[in-house]
Amino acid sequence: MSILIIGGDQISQISSMLESLGAKTINHWDARKKSSAPKKKVPQDTDCIVMITSFLNHNTMLKYKSEAKKKNIPFICTKRSISCVYEEYVKIMGIKDCSSCYANCTGEL
Repeated sequence: MSILIIGGDQISQISSMLESLGAKTINHWDARKKSSAPKKKVPQDTDCIVMITSFLNHNTMLKYKSEAKKKNIPFICTKRSISCVYEEYVKIMGIKDCSSCYANCTGEL
């Protein structure tokens, strides 16, 4: 599974948590500047987009939300807190038994 995280500065804990839930590749765009992120295209192999809304330009969020919808890619908007990201990711990706998956994930979602 390949995940694109847009927003946020330091995402090492979030990346580690997503890897424990089965993410193989994590791309990160900080999207602080108005000119940086909107020019980028979502990588072809992206399976999920996570938006960290605490540090994100609003036009950037609208652009990638629209692109995710067109490509039918799961789209998650959340605060930067690892618990918020985890809760939304589990809900959107359909993980049923959260406690056992987080501790014992085999990497196949």
